[in-house]
Amino acid sequence: MKAPNEASLTALLPVIPVFISYHMSYVYIGIYWNNHHHLMQAVNKINGKVLWANLHLLFWLSLIPFVTSWVGENHLEPEPVALYGVILLMSGIAYRILELQLLKNSPYLSEAFANGVKEKVSTVMYMAAIPLGFRNVWISIVYT
Repeated sequence: MKAPNEASLTALLPVIPVFISYHMSYVYIGIYWNNHHHLMQAVNKINGKVLWANLHLLFWLSLIPFVTSWVGENHLEPEPVALYGVILLMSGIAYRILELQLLKNSPYLSEAFANGVKEKVSTVMYMAAIPLGFRNVWISIVYT
């Protein structure tokens, strides 16, 4: 997000779309941060597969600032919005892979992941949001 060159409040108006996309992304990363923190506190053993799964998650999360900027700078054009959905979908999949690797090392975590309804609903919504980005960006944004 770039600060405007002018010192007036009206100079902030063109930055609003960028700020909104930044805020959405900040919330997503905050949710992942908190869930990751709680997840890692619950395990006793980490191995190489967990570390690679963790890096896989980090890769997808690291793309969120890029796609956030692209969405904000292009005022909600379909391609950036669809890619935003792809990045969120892949982040969700990567997080699930990390959970599955941790479950192999800490079977007592299975109670925490017993139903997985939230993860399944999120995945379906992300998958729906991608093609919807080409039909109606606002519906796509609501789905993500």
